Amino acid sequence: MDLKAILKSHKEWLESGGEDGQQANLQHAHLWKADLRDSYLQYAFLQDADLWRADLRQADLQHANLRGADLQDADLWRANLRGAYLRGADLRDADLRQADLRGAKLRGANLQHANLWRADLRGAHLRDADLRQADLQHADLQDADLRGVKIFSGWTLVKEDV
Repeated sequence: MDLKAILKSHKEWLESGGEDGQQANLQHAHLWKADLRDSYLQYAFLQDADLWRADLRQADLQHANLRGADLQDADLWRANLRGAYLRGADLRDADLRQADLRGAKLRGANLQHANLWRADLRGAHLRDADLRQADLQHADLQDADLRGVKIFSGWTLVKEDV
């Protein structure tokens, strides 16, 4: 797999509105410690990709499909994950400082020990996510779906119908 060629073709696909290039399909790809800083991966297919310790600083992953991806210990500082699909993703120990996660689908995601300092989670779908020992200082959780979120060992947020 020539990652640089895939990323170049995907960028062409994005810039041409789908007329040229090809949408990136990196499903099940082994991208351990990959340098993807500043990459354009909007709408890319990354389901079940192994991105352990990947460098995704300031990467644009808007609406990317990262369902079940292993992003454990990944650097996502200031990454754009707006509207990204991260259901069941493993984000343990990930650096998500100042990341844009507005409207991201994080249902059942594992965010234990993740650094979400100043992350924008407005409108994010965090239902049943594991946020135990995550750093949420100054994170914006306005209108986020927090039903069933694990926040401390043995604790789960429950939204009661009024």
